[in-house]
Amino acid sequence: MFARGFRVRANTAIKGSDRRKLRNDVAAAFPNLSAEQLYEFIPYKEELNVIKMYAHKGEAVTVYMSHRNPILFEVEKALYPTVYTLWVYPDLLPAFSTWPPVLQKLAGGADLMLPGVVVPPSGFPQVEQGTLCAVTLPGNRAPVAVAVATMSTAEMLARGMKGKGFAVLHTYLDHLWEYGDKSCPPTLAPLVPDCAGDEEEQEGKGPVSSSLPAPVQHVDMGDLSLKEQDICAELGKEELHENRAAEPAENASPEEQQDPEESRTPQEQMDALFSQCFFHALKCKVKKADLPLLTSTFLRSHMFSCCPAGQQLDIKKSSYKKFSKFLQCMQNQKILKVKELSKGVESIVEVDWKHPDIKAFEVPEGFSSASAAQDSKNEDGEQVYHAPEITPLYGVPAKMIPLFQESGHGKGSVLSSNEVRDIIINYVKTNELVDETNKNFVKVNAVLCDCLLDKSEQDEISHLKWDDLLSRCLDRLQSFYRVTCFGQEPVVRKGTIHPISVNIEKRSANKKVTIIKNLELYGLDPQCVANMLQQKVQASATITPVPGAKDQVQVQIQGNQIHHLAKMLLEEFHLPRKHIRGLENAPKLRQKK
Repeated sequence: MFARGFRVRANTAIKGSDRRKLRNDVAAAFPNLSAEQLYEFIPYKEELNVIKMYAHKGEAVTVYMSHRNPILFEVEKALYPTVYTLWVYPDLLPAFSTWPPVLQKLAGGADLMLPGVVVPPSGFPQVEQGTLCAVTLPGNRAPVAVAVATMSTAEMLARGMKGKGFAVLHTYLDHLWEYGDKSCPPTLAPLVPDCAGDEEEQEGKGPVSSSLPAPVQHVDMGDLSLKEQDICAELGKEELHENRAAEPAENASPEEQQDPEESRTPQEQMDALFSQCFFHALKCKVKKADLPLLTSTFLRSHMFSCCPAGQQLDIKKSSYKKFSKFLQCMQNQKILKVKELSKGVESIVEVDWKHPDIKAFEVPEGFSSASAAQDSKNEDGEQVYHAPEITPLYGVPAKMIPLFQESGHGKGSVLSSNEVRDIIINYVKTNELVDETNKNFVKVNAVLCDCLLDKSEQDEISHLKWDDLLSRCLDRLQSFYRVTCFGQEPVVRKGTIHPISVNIEKRSANKKVTIIKNLELYGLDPQCVANMLQQKVQASATITPVPGAKDQVQVQIQGNQIHHLAKMLLEEFHLPRKHIRGLENAPKLRQKK
């Protein structure tokens, strides 16, 4: 569904009533989630956005975003989890495994055929036609795709594992995954051991709990991880890899199945190494100002320096045999353009730094931070602005100390909403305050009464709902916020962050000027913003001190330039609209007659 992109048509924040409705819908769609996991999944006051979009075939899709990652998507009133959600709750759906080469085809829009499904020693999970399932790779429980079963488990076995088994909706590496932070799957050990003897031991120990495990921590994927540079290399060899992706690798030994690097020929490994060094050099070494660049210089000075330690580039050991043929292959993929500027001497004259393969490439571990830092620069070598991550925090006041002292926190402790939630839940369970008849309610003891209830409520309220308990607690804590700018240490401040203020003021002769304040709070340099606006609108822009404020400056530009400023802040800098005040003062566009 998301293999060929999508078109966003709306992006709004989810408010309280809609948030509660979404939480109820999630509880109905995924009953395996416990109450604690449900409140963790759909938080109370943390940023939660809903995005309306159209998939490439025209389907209307609603995507829910949390912490800048898509966590759910809705199609025809049905909710589906994304891979980001399944990495936190890997046992939310019944899972089927496939081979790493097949995943490349799934990410390209193909459905999962039954010959490509790995048969586990313990057998398949029992599902019916239309059941929502997760797709994993052998040896790792972290899902890499979300799919719907096209037949029941019994039918799959009755047909001899032939035909289409799953209609794939979303995968790791597709455009919906790219809309998030582009993190790799974690490495999660399988719950069921591969050895039959281990299974017997498990049976002797008793039944395995059916409740979902606690959220897992993300770590880098191991040998079964699909590196983006490997995918780019394999896309250049169509026939060989078409056959590999289509075959289930049933005849391969367990060692070959678990180590795809060793299963490749030396020629294929050299092709992958050339592709890795090629994308690494384009992304981290070459700038637009370096063009035109001799192809020999590009190979010798840039690609060789990107080669991992202990390995050596040798074009004659690759399938290309000549570097000019390798570059021609890259040119056919429209990554760059090569021309013969002088007789017999080729040069790279153009590079598409916005090409998906370049953008998806990640610098391998072990290279210098200076090389990786180049990722934050654009094709002109200029520093790219990254919108800061703004996280609401909560401070413990004196009145709330009795509620938090059991967890080791005192006056002035600053906590995230998740930490507050965990502390409250642990307090309720430790003191056995969950109502025995209705677990949705919590009994109010003396501490909760003093901390959370007003004087007029203390004689009337004896029980609180979980929602009400947690929201009351957050409301009575002091407001803090943490700003994390790209490449800088996080900064924690008291209160709530001031939005970027945009005002229109009149000067002499009824001339209007646009005033912009609080840019520094969001990691923006006022002088750089003034220079960019001046170039865009061809009007005078200056930096002036903010009246009555010490060490603060504002940007002043002639005319009402809110349209241009809004486009820059929202589309180029990707700042959330909720952090900008005054965009409604933009001049109304004249309607064409």
